[in-house]
Amino acid sequence: MRATATSMGACAVTDIAGESVDDLPVASIMWYRRDLRIHDLPALLAALEAGPVLPLFVLDDRLLHGRWPSANRAWFMLECLRVLDSQLREHGSRLHVRHGAPELLIPAIAREVGARAVYVSRDYSPFARRRDAAVEEALTRMGVAFRALPGTLVQEPEAVRTGDGRPYAVFGPFFRKWQQLSRRAVLGSPAAIETVAGVDPGRLPATGEFGFEGAAQEAIAPGELAARERLAAWAGGGIAGYASGRDFPSKGATSRLSQDLRWGLLSPLEVVERCGGHGADSGKFIAEIAWREFSYHLLWHYPRIVREPFQRRFGGIAWANDAMPLDAWRAGRTGYPMVDAGMRELLATGYMHNRVRMIAASFLAKDLLLDWQLGAAHFMEHLVDGDVANNTVGWQWAASVGADAQPYFRVFNPRAQGERFDPGGEYIRRWVPELANVPGKYIHEPARMPPEVQRAAGCRVGVDYPEPIVDHVRARQASIERYRESLRRSG
Repeated sequence: MRATATSMGACAVTDIAGESVDDLPVASIMWYRRDLRIHDLPALLAALEAGPVLPLFVLDDRLLHGRWPSANRAWFMLECLRVLDSQLREHGSRLHVRHGAPELLIPAIAREVGARAVYVSRDYSPFARRRDAAVEEALTRMGVAFRALPGTLVQEPEAVRTGDGRPYAVFGPFFRKWQQLSRRAVLGSPAAIETVAGVDPGRLPATGEFGFEGAAQEAIAPGELAARERLAAWAGGGIAGYASGRDFPSKGATSRLSQDLRWGLLSPLEVVERCGGHGADSGKFIAEIAWREFSYHLLWHYPRIVREPFQRRFGGIAWANDAMPLDAWRAGRTGYPMVDAGMRELLATGYMHNRVRMIAASFLAKDLLLDWQLGAAHFMEHLVDGDVANNTVGWQWAASVGADAQPYFRVFNPRAQGERFDPGGEYIRRWVPELANVPGKYIHEPARMPPEVQRAAGCRVGVDYPEPIVDHVRARQASIERYRESLRRSG
């Protein structure tokens, strides 16, 4: 597999048929993918230095309907593209849209407009690397340069290595090295965008045209402008209290920038640079940005993790094969309020608080002994911020099969986690309304309510709200033994 090219050499001046293209106007294509912004976008600014630019987005069915289709992400992406088109129009250009395979469409459009180069922000997944290699190969045959620039990460995966040149597999030393590296300057937005004229702009479809219906009704506002407002509010003071409050889902103490980073509505470099100066809160927040980059670092160096655990010694875990508990988990009907609240938040909004993601993931892999990839797929189906690097690495961490993961014998107690991080039950009551009137004494264990309390609360356990589908104490022990069996078999 070839890595995405980053060469900046001069391109040839003949097309695929060997004919001279010197008489064509100098033009470039800015191929947008997951960088739907105009601020601090090195690829866009580099393209503009060369002359007129055609901003382009390709709707690729392999991503829309492939391994992880998502109505929520399709809706959010299309709305972000509408905002981007509006921004480009304000700068004298517009977004051009095509639907099909990029390795066929990009060369065809380059030939149509006489482009000398195609500019992109680097992408890092195994699929993206194969796609970009195919596009680059086709362009090279035409004498057109493929120029992939930074913009998705603060530090490129090749830059963060151990003293002997190896990739990191533990976050702590990765983070220390990541912090020590120099950073490029944050770039502004172009004053104007000279565009390539006379090209059919295409059309942005409605979400339903792709067969995606029922996007989350409470999803966050899409587009770079809304993202920049969120960043301004966060960097301007919202970050205060992050270190102490980030694990409490009812406090609203998180940035809510995850989808903005996922879709490149914000540059992670600008986020880091603007969020300094808040002491421990900044330190903790920037460490979380670095954890995001650690996930990309792992995916780049170990692309196999999208299909198998980083720790191969856990590749033989005998997962359970039972549809009932999986369906109950997906629906938020496990009888464990903290788990159920998170799963219902996900269904309603396309988002789940990070602490609750860990609780829900641990419950699936450890209490239910179901394959972590089933949970990862469900998250990717619903999360607006669903990202192959972060989702994969996060799930492997929770299932204790990934890099720098929690030990396999550490199993989150969903009741204790709820008592610690939602002590008053505010988060639970919001997302599990049948528990709204349950007294605080029982909010984390409704099954303990005496019959008269159930009647008073209007919540009959086993009728209005389910009994716990597993006993946590027994499930924990069974999980530990299953992991130990895998270790014994692996030698």
